[in-house]
Amino acid sequence: MKKLLLSIITIVAAGASVVAADRRLSAEEAEAFRFADGLLRKMTLQEKIGQLQQFRAYTSDVTGPDGEPRNIDAAIRNGEVGSLIAGCQPQHNHRLQRIAVEESRLGIPLILGCDIIHGCRITFPENLAMSCSWDIQAIEQSARIAAEESVASGLNWTFSPMCDISADPRWGRVSEGAGEDPYLGSKIAVAMVRGYQGDDLSSDKTIAACVKHFAAYGAPQAGREYHTVDMSEMMFRDRYLPPYAAAVKAGAATVMTSFNDLMGVPASGNRWLLYDVLREELGFRGFVVSDYTSIHEMVAHGVVADGKEAAELSLNAHLNMDMVSGDYLVYTEKLVREGKVSEKLINQLCREVLAVKYRLGLFDDPFKYGSQNQEEAYFRPENLAVARKLAAESMVLLKNEDALPVAEGTKIALIGPFADSQGDQLGSWIAAGDAKRSITFRKALEERYGAENILYAKGCEAERAIEGGVDEAVKIASQADIVLVSMGLPGWHSGEASARSDISVPAVQQELLDALKTTGRKIVVLLSTGRAMDIRNEVAKADAVLVTWHGGTMAGPAVADIISGDKNPSGHLTLTFPHSVGQVPIHYNAKNTGRPSRNPYKPAANYTSTYIDIPNVPLFPFGYGLSYTQFEYSDLKVLTPEVKIGGTVKVSVKVKNAGERDGDDVAQLYVRDLVAETTRPVRELKGFERLSLKAGEERVLTFEIPTSELAYCHRDNTVREDAGEFKVWVGEDSNASLEGEFALKK
Repeated sequence: MKKLLLSIITIVAAGASVVAADRRLSAEEAEAFRFADGLLRKMTLQEKIGQLQQFRAYTSDVTGPDGEPRNIDAAIRNGEVGSLIAGCQPQHNHRLQRIAVEESRLGIPLILGCDIIHGCRITFPENLAMSCSWDIQAIEQSARIAAEESVASGLNWTFSPMCDISADPRWGRVSEGAGEDPYLGSKIAVAMVRGYQGDDLSSDKTIAACVKHFAAYGAPQAGREYHTVDMSEMMFRDRYLPPYAAAVKAGAATVMTSFNDLMGVPASGNRWLLYDVLREELGFRGFVVSDYTSIHEMVAHGVVADGKEAAELSLNAHLNMDMVSGDYLVYTEKLVREGKVSEKLINQLCREVLAVKYRLGLFDDPFKYGSQNQEEAYFRPENLAVARKLAAESMVLLKNEDALPVAEGTKIALIGPFADSQGDQLGSWIAAGDAKRSITFRKALEERYGAENILYAKGCEAERAIEGGVDEAVKIASQADIVLVSMGLPGWHSGEASARSDISVPAVQQELLDALKTTGRKIVVLLSTGRAMDIRNEVAKADAVLVTWHGGTMAGPAVADIISGDKNPSGHLTLTFPHSVGQVPIHYNAKNTGRPSRNPYKPAANYTSTYIDIPNVPLFPFGYGLSYTQFEYSDLKVLTPEVKIGGTVKVSVKVKNAGERDGDDVAQLYVRDLVAETTRPVRELKGFERLSLKAGEERVLTFEIPTSELAYCHRDNTVREDAGEFKVWVGEDSNASLEGEFALKK
């Protein structure tokens, strides 16, 4: 493969076609590279460098690393910009595109990107919340809808999906990912790439996806944003690489580097990551963009002395596009003249950018993005219905002692800082989301139960008291039959630069809960959050706890659906809720030790791997979620007790809805490799199925697991499966007790 890529670079430099040299290229990719090869022959070195530079579109001037201000319009006109971080303003985007196409020498169109993370105009639940639905089809639909609204907004590129695995709820950006499991994370990554890109990247309903943050960004030390990531290659390959690899295999057009270093080298200058792993090993054919100013930030990392050295390191690592820092624009020509970066490499990097632009159809019609009727594209009723469905499926019922559902005619006290907050329920990275269009819990519950049956009081702000607020809340609660308390964290406490050392509910809200408890009414906590939290206090004092997350535009109707019982809760956690922050990072797929705990449910000081003050187990494990009905799992059968490597393990199980309500559940299959060359997790998710069962209905599910899913990283850092004995469990969460065994044979 290495020889093949080297030959490709040589041929490109000579101006010849490489289509025949690489038989893995699809017809679409082959055509795109042919076009790029022809255009490259017309370009000056400066114009090629310009294609490798991205600036912001939403400012009149950009100051580069040399301190010199650059007018965006002039930079586009001079061929110094290949891409812009744009807003959702089609007229403005068309104006900038027109400068590129009509006023620059070669008329090369811009690729316009934006952080469309969990919706464009319609805001879907934050990504962590969506993952708790385990509804792959609905998640793909959300990305498709976001793509269509983005196209109407004049955009053709999104910086999503985020494929970072994370088990640390202190990290703010845990809200942007799919939680702690690489298997589920991979399925969701593929779904989002398919949703954004569809089957035809040149369609007027699709945009280019961007796999981020490459790589291992979700494991920063102390959960602190942008911090160091220090792990073995074995851990990287086993737990963190799979979702990125799955998204690349699904055809993602672009990849973004992460801010962190990995194995001592910042990702934006890490040739092993960007060339050896991403291109040679995973076969990536698109282009790589840095994260915001991350190239120049390598100076602060201490691996380069200045911006010139930073540009040299990133270019030679095969990073195509510099997001905002300007180091490429300022230093690349000089680096080429000095022989520190070859022009052959610049040709290849530029070629990959041009090919993606061609695949997007930008050379055929650079103005098709943003030409749609916005009124028809935005907030379509059928799309709002998808957002409502996904928000409801994402909500996780953690506790319920005869408090939910709430019958019609019940007098409800709705209290708390997020009960009527349009903005907070959207969460972070809301792109063009419109808070005025979001339907709050209060409005939706008034519509569902009648305004006369909803008594509302804010009680307190998220982190400060309101004079008389608690007294008013207690007075209203005393007049009601049941109390719903919307508490947790504001929307801006999720996302980038929102790390927290304390993941408990703010003290002022806990005081409000204590006061409401004195009324003797049943209390339901509606937990607004973008991360797992320490909620021991809330669980102990409430009769029911429903994690509503930051549920997006349709969060209110979704809450009304769940509270009323119109929909049965079906969400299951994809991030472990710790007993306390001292357990963090905690995850279900931990490895055993030589001295495992004798009883993980009790503190102990007996020379085993335990705490002396709290249990080892979390408050709520991965995969956990309650319902208004009861699902029974039985009759687990390993249909293939022995399987040859390269075959498929088959396991069946009977699932019955033994309750009186129709409902959905997520059947989960876990395995354990009992003896391996390296230590293995005590359990690993290797299959799941979301299913709907009517009351009394039962169904037999059959899971099929290719033995390749049982591969792991060996001592020599190769990933393969081994012969050996395995245990398998199926149930509703990672503590599933229904058990079987199978063996892999050579």
